[in-house]
Amino acid sequence: MKLSQFDYTLPSELIAQYPAQHRADSRMLVLDRKSGTLTDSQFKQLPDFIDSSYFLVLNDSRVFKARLLGQKRTGGKVEIFLVRRDGPGNWIALLRPSGRVKKGELVFLDARNAIKVMDDPGPVERLIAFETQEKEEYLISYHGRVPLPPYIKREPDADDVKRYQTVYARTDGSVAAPTAGLHFDRRMLTRIEGKGIGTEYVTLHVGPGTFKPVVADEIEKHVIDPEYATISYETAETINRSKLGGKKLLAVGTTAVRTLEYATRADGNLREMGEMVDIFIYPPYRFKIVDALLTNFHLPKSSLLMLVAAFCGHDFLFEAYRHAVKNKYRFYSYGDCMLIL
Repeated sequence: MKLSQFDYTLPSELIAQYPAQHRADSRMLVLDRKSGTLTDSQFKQLPDFIDSSYFLVLNDSRVFKARLLGQKRTGGKVEIFLVRRDGPGNWIALLRPSGRVKKGELVFLDARNAIKVMDDPGPVERLIAFETQEKEEYLISYHGRVPLPPYIKREPDADDVKRYQTVYARTDGSVAAPTAGLHFDRRMLTRIEGKGIGTEYVTLHVGPGTFKPVVADEIEKHVIDPEYATISYETAETINRSKLGGKKLLAVGTTAVRTLEYATRADGNLREMGEMVDIFIYPPYRFKIVDALLTNFHLPKSSLLMLVAAFCGHDFLFEAYRHAVKNKYRFYSYGDCMLIL
């Protein structure tokens, strides 16, 4: 398929710069694949659209304060965007400006704590090491900033520390939120449980590649940046039993979809897993385990948009996006959501 098939026009005022006042206040566009109909709704009505024949799988990765600001001995400012650990004290990171930071240079976070750049300029991702008198976890928490997406045109504030994080997040590792989960509050999880709808958790640590645009004119040539994901043996067995019993799997977010589809064998059984995931899902793709999807609205020409198109069909998805733009839904991370049944 051609990249141009996944483009659309979005007025900038529809890009949500702040979350809804309350998590469950978001609007929800419901896509029924069987009937081909669109229904305008609210996320707080999610339990009205599903019953005990469904179970949810959510991504419990936590966003950490991945964006650090420091300066060189010369006074030059450097932004360090942590991507993932690479051994004790070492990290893979994005530097800005990268080309001006040489191998061996120190970038100071404060008077006593610095980050040392361990390789020469050139690669997009650089290797760095903490050279500090404090524990790196403390320094990341103290000096780090919430890594809001580039399309949110403001600096993070105190509210973002909580709101750019799901209420069920457990394990630090993401530099971007699994945004479909941002709509859930504790009350919603309790309501779902009260309807006999089970919930299971997998982990995929979202990397900066989630914002990487597809540039290849033939989308099949695009390469996904790998991200680390885990599924426990107990979770895999529970999901397999649920599917065997005829229940439908509703994945919360594209990260959950990618984790589940990557770890599902050809026979349809989910396996225990702890490895880098690089699956690129685009039309046509035959889904092996996911039956329904809750997702936010995604950027034009993005791999996430292509995944959703594979799930509900290209034409139906773009009909839904035109409807959402016309009816002024809020887009992207802090925006509204879609339920695809």
